[in-house]
Amino acid sequence: MTPAEARAALDRLGAAGGDLPDLVEAALLLAVIDAPDADLAAARAHLATLAAEARALTAVSVEARAAELAALLAGRHGYAGDSETYEDLANANLLRVIERRRGLPVALGIVWIHAARAAGWPAWGIDFPAHFLVAVEGADRAVAVDPFARGHAPSPGELRAMIGRIAGEDAAIHPGLFRRMRDREVLLRLQNNIRMRRLRAGDLAGTLACVEDMLRLAPDATPLWQEAGLVHQRLGHARAAIACLERFLSLDPDAEAAAQARTTLREIRATLN
Repeated sequence: MTPAEARAALDRLGAAGGDLPDLVEAALLLAVIDAPDADLAAARAHLATLAAEARALTAVSVEARAAELAALLAGRHGYAGDSETYEDLANANLLRVIERRRGLPVALGIVWIHAARAAGWPAWGIDFPAHFLVAVEGADRAVAVDPFARGHAPSPGELRAMIGRIAGEDAAIHPGLFRRMRDREVLLRLQNNIRMRRLRAGDLAGTLACVEDMLRLAPDATPLWQEAGLVHQRLGHARAAIACLERFLSLDPDAEAAAQARTTLREIRATLN
């Protein structure tokens, strides 16, 4: 599969809306764009093996299910977080994660969700602000596990420490921090890691490409249209910037950033006169 073919497939997923038919396959499409030389067939074969092995799992309680998944993914196949080269873009590319068995929490989480669902166990991403987690459901409840830490279930104290790193030591744990994510949101969080790293590195063209690929998957993601417009502006693409900012305002004319977007539009249009 070529990057152009992957982008066309993402366009179709974006146009279809609703729930994604296959989380891991959509993640592979995104990965192909940035790693066209990677072995897609080998990755799919490995994911099929994981699914087959997961279907043999038999746990009932949520603790046992989490333990069996950890034994399969972290134990048998060696998946774990990459603490040594955390900022490496390969950690957010599913093809490279499968090759290396190392990655960011959300990339590893996609593998965990894939295996859990193959076992017939409901699983989903948790939009924890400081660190992506995965929920695995048992007979009567769900538990949050950390794929980066080989499936460890964080204690309340550990969760407070995580959120404290970005919200201060007095930050409280509340149910809103454990919002259940749709699969499309999980992929946007995955790609956001790439977007932020490229932006910090000053790679505006790469940042724009990432944002545009995110918009293929989620064409109504309002903030992304604004960001695309601003990056186009910085790159000197006046007409593309205007188109993106107009799209942003058409989707959410009352957004908090709408006034600034209108000001930016006027400034860009003035350069065309």
